[in-house]
Amino acid sequence: MMQKIQKFGGAMFTPVLLFAFAGIVIGLGTLFTTEAIMGSLAAPTSMWYQCWNVVLQGGWTVFNQLPLLFVVGLPIGMAKKQNARCAMEALVLYLTFHYFLSTILAQWGPTFGVDFAAEVGGTSGLTMIANIKTLDMGMIGALIISGIVIYLHNRFFDTELPEWLGTFSGSTFIFMIGFFVMIPVAVLAAFVWPKVQGGMLLFQGFVKDAGAFGIWIFVFLERALIPFGLHHLLYTPFFYDNVLVPGGLYTYWATKLPELAASTQSLKSIVPEAGFTSTGFSKIFGCLGVALAFYSTAKPQNKKKVLGLLVPVTLTAIFCGVTEPIEFTFLFVAPWLFIVHALLAATLSTVMYIAGIVGIHSGGVIEMASFNWIPLMSSHWREYLLMFGIGISFTGIWFVVFKTLILKFDVKTPGREDDEEDVKLRSKAEYREKQSSKGNDDKSVFVESILEGLGGCENIVDVTNCATRLRVNVKDESLCKSDTYFKSIGAHGCSANGKSFQVIIGLKVPKVRDDFENLLEREQKKAL
Repeated sequence: MMQKIQKFGGAMFTPVLLFAFAGIVIGLGTLFTTEAIMGSLAAPTSMWYQCWNVVLQGGWTVFNQLPLLFVVGLPIGMAKKQNARCAMEALVLYLTFHYFLSTILAQWGPTFGVDFAAEVGGTSGLTMIANIKTLDMGMIGALIISGIVIYLHNRFFDTELPEWLGTFSGSTFIFMIGFFVMIPVAVLAAFVWPKVQGGMLLFQGFVKDAGAFGIWIFVFLERALIPFGLHHLLYTPFFYDNVLVPGGLYTYWATKLPELAASTQSLKSIVPEAGFTSTGFSKIFGCLGVALAFYSTAKPQNKKKVLGLLVPVTLTAIFCGVTEPIEFTFLFVAPWLFIVHALLAATLSTVMYIAGIVGIHSGGVIEMASFNWIPLMSSHWREYLLMFGIGISFTGIWFVVFKTLILKFDVKTPGREDDEEDVKLRSKAEYREKQSSKGNDDKSVFVESILEGLGGCENIVDVTNCATRLRVNVKDESLCKSDTYFKSIGAHGCSANGKSFQVIIGLKVPKVRDDFENLLEREQKKAL
C-alpha cells in the first residue's frame, strides 16, 4: 500500500511542475498591469496594459484549469502502459462523469440537498468545468475519476476481443466500460459530495481558528513526510484545492495581488490563510544554515570536496525550492537530525506568521519573487525586510543547532566519514572513469549503473518520478545495493522502504527516467 501511495504522490507532481513558470508569468503580468505600481502606464486603456493583460490571461491557464491538468497528469505517472492513451481516456471519461452529474442535479437537485439553480461559486458548491455546470469537486474529484480510469486502463486495455469487434478494442473498450461505470459514480458523488463540502467548511473554520498553532502543525508534518514521499498529499489540497479558500491558496493569492499591491495594510490582515504556504522559508534560510554546518564540521582535508557538493544543492534549494538533494545527505545518516530540521522549519514558519508575514512562500527565491516581492515590494517592503531579518536569524540558529549536534554525537555528515572513500564527489568521479572503458557516454553509464543497483531488468516492477527522485518498485529488495553505492555512481543517494526505492537524482530526473525506461525496453527485448 505504501508503494502505491508514494507512486500516487509522485504522479500528482507532474502538473505541479508547470506552476513555477505560470507563477512567474502571473507575477510579472500583475506587476505590469497594476496601476498602483506602474502609474498611468498601466491604465486599462493604455497599449502597455492591454499587451501585458494578454500575457497575464495566458498565465492563468494552468491555475484556471487545474482539475483538467490533474486528470491528464495522473495517468502519465501511473498508467503501466500506453500512458498517452490513458490520459485521453481519463479526460473523456472525466467530462462524461460531469455531464452525468450535471444532468442528475438539474433533474433531482433538491433530493441531494443541492440548489442547482444557484449561481456558481461562493457557498453554492457549484462550478463550471469545460462549460458544464456541476458540483465543485476540485482537484479531489479529478484525481478520483482519473484514478478509476487508470485502474480500468491497466486492467482491461490489452483485452483481446473477437476479430469482428476489433474496432472496439484498446481505448474504445476502456471508454465503453468507463461510460457505464461513471453513472453510479456520478450518483454516489451527488449523494456524498455536498456533505463533504459541508465538512470542508467546518474544517476550514477549525484551521483558521487554530492560528499560529495550526501553521506549526502543518509545516512540521509537511517536512516530516518528505522521506516517505507523502508530503504532496498533505499540502496539495491546501495549495491548489478548496480546503481553505476558493480555488486554493495559489489561485486565491494571485487574484488578490492587485488589491494587495494597492493596500498598505498588513498582508496578514487581508489574507491570513496564506500563512499555510510558508513551507519555503526553511528551504531558503534553513538549508543555508545546514550547509554551513556541514562545511564547518567537515574534516579539513575534505572541506574543498564538501564545498563542491554543497554549493549546487544549496543553490537548488534556495532558488528552486527543491530540498531533497541536501536533506537526503543527512536523512539516512541521522534520521533524528531530520526531525530537528522539521521542528526548526515549523518554528520559523510560525514566527513569520506571528510577525504578520504571509504570502506564497512554499517554493524558493524564484517563486517567492514572482508571487510576492516583485508585485508587492513597493507597498510592503517593510514586511519583506522583516522577513529577511527573521530568516537570516534562523539561518544562524540552524547553523548553531546542527553544528552542535553533529559534533556532540559525531554524526557522519558529508566530509566526516571514517572511510574517505565515501566522500561523494571523489567516488563519483572514480566510478565514471572506471566505467568509461565500456565505451558508453556518461548518461548511458549512469542509467546502466542505476539499473544494476536496483537488481537488474528482471527485478523492476514499475518506474515513476517526482521532481527530483526516480521512484522504482522492485520484486526483491535484497538484490538492490546500498545508499553508498548510489552516491558513488553520481546520484544524491537512495531511500528504501521495503520494495519501494527512491533514487535521488535532482531536477534532471525526467530525462533520466526516459533514459532508464528506454534501457529497460532494450534489455527486455534482448531477453526475449
